[in-house]
Amino acid sequence: QVQLVESGGGLVQAGDSLRLSCAVSRRTFSNYAVAWFRQAPGKEREVVAAISWSGGTTYYADSVKGRFTISRDNAKNTVHLQMNSLKPEDTAVYYCAARLGSSYRLSAEEYDYWGQGTQVTVSS
Repeated sequence: QVQLVESGGGLVQAGDSLRLSCAVSRRTFSNYAVAWFRQAPGKEREVVAAISWSGGTTYYADSVKGRFTISRDNAKNTVHLQMNSLKPEDTAVYYCAARLGSSYRLSAEEYDYWGQGTQVTVSS
């Protein structure tokens, strides 16, 4: 069983930064691709960023490209999402998700393990 625990969410003002972390309880964490999704009230869950098992390949949604950075530390079983220049439209619950395999996917249905989510609220 793989458990994911997110942290780092909070209430910030537009233009501020936050760093989300996802701790994964799995010795073979390096065998898993990881993604960050978010879901705003009344909207579908969407992929924000994703990273391959090695960290060599990443993906960013157009809405966050240039502002967010995903990274992973396989030695510490941790994935981070650095979010800069936050906007009110970034307000959502952010989820960390993992799938067994080297490559990430962009669909939530492709991920087997999910964290409980962390709230990010950006005020204008």
